[in-house]
Amino acid sequence: MAPVEPAAEGRLAPYACHESASRGRRHPEPPPAGHRGEYQRDRDRIVHSTAFRRLVYKTQVFVNHEGDLYRTRLTHSLEVAQIARSVCGALGLNESLCEAICLAHDLGHTPFGHAGQDALNDCMRDYGGFEHNLQSLRVVDELEERYAEFPGLNLTFECREGILKHCSARHAATLGDVGERFLKRAQPSLEAQLANVADEVAYNNHDVDDGLRAGLVTTRELRQVALFARHHDVVEARYPGIAERRLIHEVVRRMINEVVTDLIDATRARLEAAAPADVEAVRGHGAMLVGFSERIAADHLEAKRFLRERVYRHFRVVRMTTKAQRIVRELFGAYFEDIRLLPDEHREAARRLEAQHGTDGRARAVADYIAGMTDRYAILEHTRLFDPRVP
Repeated sequence: MAPVEPAAEGRLAPYACHESASRGRRHPEPPPAGHRGEYQRDRDRIVHSTAFRRLVYKTQVFVNHEGDLYRTRLTHSLEVAQIARSVCGALGLNESLCEAICLAHDLGHTPFGHAGQDALNDCMRDYGGFEHNLQSLRVVDELEERYAEFPGLNLTFECREGILKHCSARHAATLGDVGERFLKRAQPSLEAQLANVADEVAYNNHDVDDGLRAGLVTTRELRQVALFARHHDVVEARYPGIAERRLIHEVVRRMINEVVTDLIDATRARLEAAAPADVEAVRGHGAMLVGFSERIAADHLEAKRFLRERVYRHFRVVRMTTKAQRIVRELFGAYFEDIRLLPDEHREAARRLEAQHGTDGRARAVADYIAGMTDRYAILEHTRLFDPRVP
């Protein structure tokens, strides 16, 4: 790959991912035009992909039709990228690469959030299973159809590595270079580590906002969470009589600022202690270098547990996720039993994969189709298949 402009490389820390040392793409390509680098090209391809556009109608916690102001997979991905960019600037990491990873990390997510993923994994249990990180990599490597010379988006190794946050040894052995680190128990790049932590920061804090907006929890209940309580008390004291909506926003933004500041400081301290000479030293380090201090890690975990018990397991959320899982299971069963129900291109994919891999291949093609659906499309398809009144 052609080296980037020296001035751009000079702004990066030595332990960051430098484009001049990239492991390249699966299919060789001429370098991009001079106004952008290889990781910017990755980001642009992700933003223009069909899978990225679909994220606007995929659930984060609340199904799309439940309200216009709740986070979706798309807005979540943008918020993850915004947090990661801020940290990249402070630590001298490669902002374009980290942004690309953040924007792509949920491309393989099913409709209906984790409930949809769990249901599809159950359906695929005898056919290799389903995991959205693996599916995100499958989307960018194989399923996107945009370019004449190769399947997928042909992203750089460093971007693909970051998308694959976790993976079993069984699956890693089938993934070539991008699966090697799981077999060798190596670490990913700092940009990949940061994208993973930024994901947690975004959903932990913004699910507080959505949970309050939905009326699933109250500010009084959230004061059981230390991170929320200390900022709530400061805001309430400084702005007596402030409207509830503005109070919540002010508290959440302060929560994010505290955890992001801690993330920068704690990570910088680890980097100074480890002093990795380059990205390969990062990969060979015995543990992740990006992370919180012990105090903020404990606060973050407390908030995560509260959300799990009081928001994600709230009866209104469980009621919807139960419906969603039934939709996914019934769609899978119908398509798997009779692939003639699939649209032409997906039916052909099912036939091709079945010829190559037997019933595992047919199941994978069905899973690809369902995972690519938006919430509302899955609901509509289920209605078309199972409601005799709908043509």
